[in-house]
Amino acid sequence: MNTVNTILEKINKMPAPKRLRDLIREIRSARTAAEERSVVNKECAQIRDCFKEEDNTYRCRNVAKLLYIHMLGYPAHFGQLECLKLIASPKFTDKRIGYLGAMLLLDERTDVHLLVTNCLKNDLGHQTQYIASLALCTLGNICSVEMSRDLAGEVEKMLKSSNAYLKKKSALCALCIVRKVPDLMEMFLPATRTLLNEKNHGVLLAAVCLITEMCKLSIDAVNHFRKVVPQLVRILKNLIMAGYSPEHDVSGVSDPFLQVRILNLLRLLGKGDAEASEAMNDILAQVATNTETSKNVGHAILYEIVLTIMGIESESGLRVLAVNILGRFLLNSDKNIRYVALNTLLRVVHADYNAVQRHRSTIVDCLKDPDVSIKKRAMELCFALINQNNIRGMAKELLSFLEKCEPEFKADCCSNLVTASEKYSPNRRWHIDTVMKVLTTAGNYVRDDVVSTLVQLVSQADSLQAYAVQNLYRAMRDDISQQPLVQVATWCIGEYGDQLFAGTSIEDSEPLDASEEDVLNVLERALVNNNSTLTSKEYVITAILKLSTRFSSTQPKIQKLIAFYNRSTSVELQQRSVEYSTLFSTQDQMRSGLLEKMPVMEKTRVDEPMLANGGEKEDDLLNGGAASPATQTQQPTEVCESQNILDILGGPSTATPAQPAQPPKSTGGELLDLLGDIDMSGSSAGAPPPMMMGGPPLMDGLMGMPAAAPNPLLDMMGSQPLVNGNENSIPDIVGFEKDGLSLNFSFEKAPPPSTVTTMTVTATNSSPNPLLEFVFQAAVPKSFQLQMLSPSGNIVPPSNSGSVTQIVKVNNPQKQPIRMRLRMAYTVNGVPVTEQGEVSNFPPVLWQ
Repeated sequence: MNTVNTILEKINKMPAPKRLRDLIREIRSARTAAEERSVVNKECAQIRDCFKEEDNTYRCRNVAKLLYIHMLGYPAHFGQLECLKLIASPKFTDKRIGYLGAMLLLDERTDVHLLVTNCLKNDLGHQTQYIASLALCTLGNICSVEMSRDLAGEVEKMLKSSNAYLKKKSALCALCIVRKVPDLMEMFLPATRTLLNEKNHGVLLAAVCLITEMCKLSIDAVNHFRKVVPQLVRILKNLIMAGYSPEHDVSGVSDPFLQVRILNLLRLLGKGDAEASEAMNDILAQVATNTETSKNVGHAILYEIVLTIMGIESESGLRVLAVNILGRFLLNSDKNIRYVALNTLLRVVHADYNAVQRHRSTIVDCLKDPDVSIKKRAMELCFALINQNNIRGMAKELLSFLEKCEPEFKADCCSNLVTASEKYSPNRRWHIDTVMKVLTTAGNYVRDDVVSTLVQLVSQADSLQAYAVQNLYRAMRDDISQQPLVQVATWCIGEYGDQLFAGTSIEDSEPLDASEEDVLNVLERALVNNNSTLTSKEYVITAILKLSTRFSSTQPKIQKLIAFYNRSTSVELQQRSVEYSTLFSTQDQMRSGLLEKMPVMEKTRVDEPMLANGGEKEDDLLNGGAASPATQTQQPTEVCESQNILDILGGPSTATPAQPAQPPKSTGGELLDLLGDIDMSGSSAGAPPPMMMGGPPLMDGLMGMPAAAPNPLLDMMGSQPLVNGNENSIPDIVGFEKDGLSLNFSFEKAPPPSTVTTMTVTATNSSPNPLLEFVFQAAVPKSFQLQMLSPSGNIVPPSNSGSVTQIVKVNNPQKQPIRMRLRMAYTVNGVPVTEQGEVSNFPPVLWQ
């Protein structure tokens, strides 16, 4: 008896724990992190003592303080069992804190998680709606697969409750369960459909969210709920026709949250279904014309309207209306709305190209916006709108933009401008002028593909070579600091230096008053300039060598300049200088033949329209070459041969397409080691002329090497009729799946004795954001031969609304098991992403 009294006295003497507000005040008053940790540790020790004493009076207060400590990032796992004790309490205040603690402190990995199931089942049937709703909220937040299967029946019963509050909570809980265990979807289908008959907006909103989630998870659910499209249309019509309701009105719009959710669901139900789309066309036009546009609420609804119209089988007039809405967005003073408009126009430009073209002037004006994000999207959209009719005007605007834009835009802008002018140039003269303007405007931001393009262009234009070389000489004479300009100019001077002098007449151009000495002086400035790159010096020294057969009165100076780097610390420069000097002594008899003009370079780009701009003819690429990296305004169009890893990364390759790739002599061997014996094939950058002596491709092209021979692999792979495996069906496989991106491989095998397999790679995107600038690359062991044809596009639409396909042909002469490494590069929400994977589960029938 004395012992009991002693214990009671101790309990009575224990001070009451701090209140939550006092703890918050004390923690906030801490001046340093160490002082804060001291306060938290002291309080946690007191809370542990209270838990050991089984103090029921202040358990709720202690758990509340522990949750606040958990929110600050400190460990609070020792309070998990106390949360269960509060959940088991009959008091609502205890249950509220207990369930909140369970949602914050418990997850599927904890053993305590299993003990909550029985408490949840009891409270789901509680007569008090607030206690039942606490259980529903907790179940939705912490449900595991097992817990979902155990309690799904209870949630389904509550969906049929007469209480609107519980119906709403039950629908949201069912959404979480379906997301966790899609197999339980069928259990909720009948009850979910009846929820659309409710008048309560909260229930309708929860029901629409649940149906949307079901449709995203199952195509069968989409077919099931297409029957309720008229009902959804009626609900949406009632919302826009209803008068003022203070309970649901937001800035003059009746329940915009429900409207947006219904539009999102209609987009899923109308996709690919003409009948369902027809049923919603009228209401979409009505909402688009009746929505108030002075507030952000109206803009949100109009944005969803545009996405819905473009996502279903809508009428052409409705699509024009959607594009016009985005055009009005572009005139809005809010830069966020302008950005959304540009981003959306870029996504829907495929759907109605002509309608977007009507807003071209407004889009071009966005290039002058001070916001860099808006300028970036406007630039990308401008390139998507270029076609044969507007190339002159658009090129002028984009060149003006190139002069004033930030450095981070210059490289992309100049590469895209060169590609666009190549596809849509009205004549060669304009094409050369435009690329030269890009070269002189962008300066050192120009990529290598622009240098290659202009060199190739001048090589093919016989009648304009004098015009080009004289203009390039003038530009180089005025400014030798721009390395890409120096490289192109020196290449052209080396090839066509005899056309520089005043005797050569050029239409619409002033005669160039220059002598051989003047030309060599300009080249000498570039050769000895400390700011010249190693590559530029290699171009210059080779150009000077070629001029030895074109100039007659300056041979001593030419030999002096060539010998300038005989003792250079750069091995490449020294080797060129020494070997070129030898041509004037022991090998002088072969110098004139060796330094003849290069033959005309064959065209290696495919004239394919950018996006959906309309009908240019494609040229097959018979030689391995490089092209500019794909952007979201261009489609990759190259036919690629099996090359080594340096081709993918934009480096030169010394192997001709018809031969197996050899290990490179220059730097980059470590890149080959990364993939072992793998040969890579993919879209590469720039189309260099042939190489010699391990130097830059354009420089060694000066030596007169012949163009690469056509690749027999293409003939071998393209001459065999493919058979569809009707008798022996070859199953498809999924080669890669991550973050919504999925690559599906389907196969066709040529009849014996051919060993060629044709694979169709289909890229789909289940995420809500499009994958822009999508590039797919593949690698196979060297015992195989790989050919990749042009992809169907470079934008993978969101929500599985479209796909990008690419044909891959694999020749397996040794009939070995196929294995392939993949590399995917794309941009999502402005962030570049690179993924890699390996496929080794190809069906054995492919090599048997």
